[in-house]
Amino acid sequence: MAIRKAEATWNGTLKEGSGTFAGGSGALNGGYTFKSRFEDDMSLTNPEELIGAAHAGCYSMFLSAQLTNAGFPPERIHTTAEVDFGRDDKGPVINKITLHVDAKVPGVDQAKFDELAQKSKEGCPISRALAAVPLELLTKLNS
Repeated sequence: MAIRKAEATWNGTLKEGSGTFAGGSGALNGGYTFKSRFEDDMSLTNPEELIGAAHAGCYSMFLSAQLTNAGFPPERIHTTAEVDFGRDDKGPVINKITLHVDAKVPGVDQAKFDELAQKSKEGCPISRALAAVPLELLTKLNS
């Protein structure tokens, strides 16, 4: 397996400063600010949105592998990750991640799909890395 790299730089104070990030491949880069993270500024991204994108992508790939290995190659798996970002007594915290999965998988029944969806929730590398965060899975199967 490979070592994947990403980097980030923050310039200035927390509230007035800004940051940039980049993935080692060059395919991912952008900026973020206090307002894009803690307020409703949607003009830039934030670390939680990036975690959500990584989680949704990883989960979709993992579920595709599980379904294919079980003899049910999927036509489409669309996953949306909702990252609930809030505060606790120690400061900012990710309270929960909810994965909404909408999949088109010919031939699989709901019980088998749910079994493989749950297995993927537990086995996806990003889910495993985020094991300290409660994870909810909501699925919709279109066969």
